[in-house]
Parts: sequence; structure tokens; C-alpha cells
Amino acid sequence: MTERAKPRHRSNLVEVGEVSHGFAMNTPVDFETLVGQRRSTRGYKPDPISLDLMNEIIELAKRAPSSMNTQPWNFHAITGDPLERIREGNTERMLAGAKVDREIKMSDHGYQGIHRERQVGIAIQLFEAMGIERDDKERRQDWVMRGFRQFDAPVSVVVTLDAELADDTVAHFDCGAATYGLVLAATSKGLGCVINGQGIMQSSVVREFGNIPEDEVIMTCVAMGWPNDEFVANHVVSTRAANEDVVNFVGFED
Repeated sequence: MTERAKPRHRSNLVEVGEVSHGFAMNTPVDFETLVGQRRSTRGYKPDPISLDLMNEIIELAKRAPSSMNTQPWNFHAITGDPLERIREGNTERMLAGAKVDREIKMSDHGYQGIHRERQVGIAIQLFEAMGIERDDKERRQDWVMRGFRQFDAPVSVVVTLDAELADDTVAHFDCGAATYGLVLAATSKGLGCVINGQGIMQSSVVREFGNIPEDEVIMTCVAMGWPNDEFVANHVVSTRAANEDVVNFVGFED
């Protein structure tokens, strides 16, 4: 078995790989810069990601915290023909009007209130950047299908949860931490990512061609690859609520 590269500890500095999002190769980047410059990447170059690099990224992602070190997550890094089969299966089923086939629980009524406003807000930002008009049904449909195709990224990392913890909310929280760790690790190497719920909307297809064991629950997937800087949506920066809207400080002095 090939020995995996071990991450180097350098305070809060992270070694960055290929040039991307303003990061220069092998230039240390502090954590604040890494988080601030992360983007949801929806357009990729066709260049592959090496197995060695994927191993480095996952080694970093696994350092995410988990309740009592339970580490309930699994990562399935998929590329090549299996990923193409997933793209095709997702697309065919969704175009045929198939019901959503996710394994995770979702709200029956979708997002409401402020959450719906934020969802619509980022869609408006993206459509404006891409020049997609409100009445342009063909391009709007094409945009939706890109999500089902994993945004044509060369790699999709499917994040799963050990099935025995399927109803354990703490384990779900831990999987979220690991997924964010995966995204930051990839970003630190110059790659682009987007956490992509559309990519698992036909989870049975993902399970079949991704060779996902039956004792794991498919939680989400992350499209990953080298960003295409000419794809204008890659430069969209989503907004965040102000601290006073989401934070309650207790016991702090002015």
C-alpha cells in the first residue's frame, strides 16, 4: 500500500498548490485568507486530479473534529467512467421527471422566509453574472442540469455516514465539519469546489456507479477540480448575514 503524505504543521499557515483564486504555488496562506477567498466553483478545466493529491486533501479533511473522535464519515472520490455514468443517470432520470431519490431527510415544503430569500439571492447573483435572463427558459434549464452533472468537474467526492448513525444528529454535524474541511483542504491546494446537493438527487445512481456500500448513507457530494477562471460565475461572492443578525454575545464588555 502506498504511504500517504502527512500534512506538515506550520502554525496557522497552509501550503497552497497550483495558481488559483489568487493563490501562488507553494505560497503560505493564512487561515483567514483561505476562508475569505474560498468560492463555490461551478466551472472547471478538464484536467484530472492525481490520486496522490486526492490522498493529501482527504488526509487534511480527516482532521475535522468529531464527537468523542467517532469519525462517522467516509469519502468516495469518483472520476473517469464511473463519474460519467453517474452524470448520465442523474440527467436521464431528472429529465424524465423522476422523483427526487435522496437518502437524507429534506423539508417537505422547501426553504421558507429568510432562508428562501438567501437561496433566491444567490441564484439572482449567478444568473446576472452569466447573463441569463428571467424568461430564458433554455439557459435556466441548462444551468439546473449542470448541477445534476456535478458541474462537469473531473472529480466528485461523495460524503457518506455510517448507517448505524443515520439518526444521530451529532454524527450529521460531524459530517458537515468534515465536508467543510474537505473544501478548505482542496482550496489550499489550488483546486475549486462546490458542495453539490443536486449531484445526489438520484442517490441510487450514485450508489450503483460509485460502488457505495449498503451500510453507508449518502449525505452529499463535492464537485472538485481546477477552476476555469474564464467561467464568470466562479467569481461570484455570496453575501453573509451581519453578526448582529445571527450572533448573541453574552457576558462580553463593550
